[in-house]
Amino acid sequence: MNDAGLTLPQLDRARIVEAAGRLFYGRGIQAVGMDAVREASGVPLKRIYAQFPSKADLLTEVLHRRGEEWNAGIAQAAAGAASPRDRLLAVYDFLDAWFQEDGFRGCGFINAFGELGAVSPDVAELAREQKRSFQRYVAELVAELGGPPLLGAQLALLAEGAQTTAAIDGRPDAAAHARAAARVLIDAATAGATPATG
Repeated sequence: MNDAGLTLPQLDRARIVEAAGRLFYGRGIQAVGMDAVREASGVPLKRIYAQFPSKADLLTEVLHRRGEEWNAGIAQAAAGAASPRDRLLAVYDFLDAWFQEDGFRGCGFINAFGELGAVSPDVAELAREQKRSFQRYVAELVAELGGPPLLGAQLALLAEGAQTTAAIDGRPDAAAHARAAARVLIDAATAGATPATG
């Protein structure tokens, strides 16, 4: 075990997933071979294949990790918000910070779906589930706010559109525009609404 209490297989797994995630996101999934993952992770191929018998297995783990990071980022952005309305708007603040990161290339799930969704049902389903999970999160905040269900779908669509616009057009200000539109939608949809109590 190392100082962090991780075994060699656990350290290998973490290094492999981190390296593969960075490479898949930066270069594309099909453009990255396992030799590139070996080189970037510093883990020999034999140990990589002991952890991940196929590239598809590795991609699945990378997408699961990306989903966890997304959920944690959204939760952290919302943590300081005082109300459901502020938590909804914090989604766009999270996007704004993300869009300005070096190497931003859009949503990893959308990218994976675009690259492999037609030929890999597993990738397609992972991408769909990530989107459904985000939609549920937004819908729960809308319900707490006392807003109509349609508002949740609209706000999630604004966030997804902002991600695509920021990636393709290279415009980080897409998050600010989406936030402004979200504020208008929230205020219009909840005028006179009573927040849910629980």
